[in-house]
Amino acid sequence: MTELTLYHNPRCSKSRGALELLEQRGLNPTVIRYLETPPSAAELKQILTRLGISPRQLLRSGEEEYKTLNLTDPSLTDAEIIEAMITHPKLIERPILVAGDVAVVGRPPEKVLEILP
Repeated sequence: MTELTLYHNPRCSKSRGALELLEQRGLNPTVIRYLETPPSAAELKQILTRLGISPRQLLRSGEEEYKTLNLTDPSLTDAEIIEAMITHPKLIERPILVAGDVAVVGRPPEKVLEILP
């Protein structure tokens, strides 16, 4: 069985919904509360590779930090965006399910079902 890891925010309805869908199927992913335990730069790069997206695509643009840190600036490097997400984990889109070498953002929550083994 492929190991499942869910980057989770229990206060987010989408994140709770994704976890419920997994549990309903008898799956118990490793749950990482990323606001309390943010991923390292290396971990975030691995997640982005598995998602197949750029760091900018994983940003939550509605967060106050997005505006405060001027993350709309197109000259920011991927490393700078990753550093912003590590320092301010609220900026990371959620939930993220990692299953082996693939990952998906669970928006809507049913998207997590697409990568189940």
